[in-house]
Amino acid sequence: MFKTRLLSGIVLVIIAIASVAAGGPVLFGVLLAISLIGVYELYKAMGVHQKGFVPLEMAGYIGTVLYYLTLLWEPLHSYSMMAVLFALVLIMSVYVFSYPKYQAEQVMATLFGVIYVAVMLSYIFKTRNLEGGAWLVGLIFLSSWGSDTCAYCVGMLFGKHKMAPVLSPKKSVEGGVGGVLGAALLGALYAFAISGVNPASGHTPLMYGIICAVGALISMVGDLAASAIKRNKEIKDYGTLIPGHGGILDRFDSVIFTAPFIYFLATLLI
Repeated sequence: MFKTRLLSGIVLVIIAIASVAAGGPVLFGVLLAISLIGVYELYKAMGVHQKGFVPLEMAGYIGTVLYYLTLLWEPLHSYSMMAVLFALVLIMSVYVFSYPKYQAEQVMATLFGVIYVAVMLSYIFKTRNLEGGAWLVGLIFLSSWGSDTCAYCVGMLFGKHKMAPVLSPKKSVEGGVGGVLGAALLGALYAFAISGVNPASGHTPLMYGIICAVGALISMVGDLAASAIKRNKEIKDYGTLIPGHGGILDRFDSVIFTAPFIYFLATLLI
């Protein structure tokens, strides 16, 4: 299992680096595909996905695609919120014109999937389009995947106080602190490592360390939130797409939460 998980992790990192480096349509296509798969996994967990053609589910996918299309061309960027509102209207239209086929909980889950997965993941693409964005995107993964690794190591060595004993018994307060400090250190070291090739101003080790530390705090919430949904629905994983990791949401749960905050922190602090 460890070998499978390690190999899958390496492949994910390679795909992430290649997609971010390419940027533009390549990164756009990868993120759209990941978002659609993630939305599908959530819909399956929440009971929106069913056998056969499901209009409510299709409305969620259409909303996801339309939202992403507003990101592809700069003149359409200001219409992103309109795309989300259109998704809401489309979902509610399916709900009312097919009533009583769907429950209100399914309708809320459909819109939630568009925002929680598609909109929040899209901030990877938005971050990539900032000045020095190719390097800034690295902070998203350092503060999520990097902090998770640091938290695991510190928790295994020093963990005594449970962070969320009912929801995630293996997570400790000590591990959480180690994850935040580890992410800050990784961010500072990352800034040093790329200083010779990153011409963007303001990308200092201090700023990167601060951004990664805050991102690490947010990533814990994202990880626990995804776990809470799984516990409520009594499922172990969201999917089986990534060997040793589960589904897209199992691997990107913390990234989903971290990406928007890294984007806004970068625009405010750098």
